[in-house]
Amino acid sequence: MDSLTIFKRFTELKIIPVITIENALYSLELADALIKAGLPCAEVTLRTNDAFTAIKQIAHNRKEVLLGAGTVLKVDHVKEACDMGAGFIVTPGFNQKVVEYCIKNSITVIPGTSNPTDIGMALDYNLTVVKFFPAESFGGAGTLRAMSAPYPMMRFIPTGGINKGNMMDYLTISSVIAVGGSWMVEKGLINKGNFREITRLTKEAVGLVKD
Repeated sequence: MDSLTIFKRFTELKIIPVITIENALYSLELADALIKAGLPCAEVTLRTNDAFTAIKQIAHNRKEVLLGAGTVLKVDHVKEACDMGAGFIVTPGFNQKVVEYCIKNSITVIPGTSNPTDIGMALDYNLTVVKFFPAESFGGAGTLRAMSAPYPMMRFIPTGGINKGNMMDYLTISSVIAVGGSWMVEKGLINKGNFREITRLTKEAVGLVKD
């Protein structure tokens, strides 16, 4: 899937579940919960030993899920994540080596930014969609609204500290195409196998966006 198609899908869904999965055995149940709730999208963070396996299982068995890898720190992570089936790459900061590798290999990359210097670097690589991270810790929606003003060509996916109570503060900013969040796929719920609650919380989030 090309970058334009992926970003268009983000714009439609408005929410990207950011997932930390410690047991890949739960991968398909988690994917099914998201699909059932009407949010077939997942950014699986590379923070656990089972992350790559989880990406592979979802990519191969639940192809309707728009699937990416997050917390990507090295080029080797990009290679393995894409080999497992990840369709996009998200980094916490602006990693030039990762960005350059992704661009060279036509891989959709969403680098993390937190200030105008980072945004300028993204523009140097002709990237027009970036993550704003960690959003709440760096001043929240107010900071993003002010910081994005000089960059009308840039689109943002704020992530970090976002929940059902503040996500609309971000989604009402014209430059924001989606938010990333983990409140509906909290690690404790996954570890307990509480997919009914994950489905409920995800449906609630989807409903808020639609309303």
